[in-house]
Amino acid sequence: MLLRAPGVYRAASDTEILAQEMRRGGFALDRQVLDIGTGSGALALAAVRAGAASVTAVDLSLRSAITAWLNARVHGAAVSVRCGDLFAPVAGHRFDLVVANPPYVPAATAVLPRHRKARCWDAGRDGRALLDRICAGVTDVLAPNGDVLLVHSTLCDTDLTLDAFTRAGLRARVLTRATVPFGPVMRARAPMLESCGLIRTGQRFEELVVVGARV
Repeated sequence: MLLRAPGVYRAASDTEILAQEMRRGGFALDRQVLDIGTGSGALALAAVRAGAASVTAVDLSLRSAITAWLNARVHGAAVSVRCGDLFAPVAGHRFDLVVANPPYVPAATAVLPRHRKARCWDAGRDGRALLDRICAGVTDVLAPNGDVLLVHSTLCDTDLTLDAFTRAGLRARVLTRATVPFGPVMRARAPMLESCGLIRTGQRFEELVVVGARV
């Protein structure tokens, strides 16, 4: 069990799907790992359990960073936690593996929330506000032969993610797909998603993908 302060993202199926792929592929073993948008620290802890040599976790939310730090201490995991925007807190450092489960839910506005719980999932009208920034900036922190594991919904257009990684000079492919029922946020947004043509009328499930990219 993980501690979770109010307003901190609750680890869900997307987190577990990424963690399973990390374990299955041995991506974290004996490597320097960076968890971007750590939330409660679930992926950071999963990397420790998967044999990472070191784990650094970053989140823009101070509340999330504190929660991740507490969870690492409670579970006896050596995780360095930093607060800041994406890769800024680790500028100048290189990692063998970067994992990320960023906000990717399409929203009614392009304005990203800063001090509301919705910041855990809102990602602009197309859901790509954070995805595109991660794809474009991750090479600044990747070591030679480094890997990226990124999870998101296919509602955000998987091909755009693959193309973004390619433009950044990485070789990318879909590693895992999983169909899951809508959670509370997606159920509440279903009418908007239908009106935008992002889902079919009555659709209440989504496909999640883990995209892997390598230097």
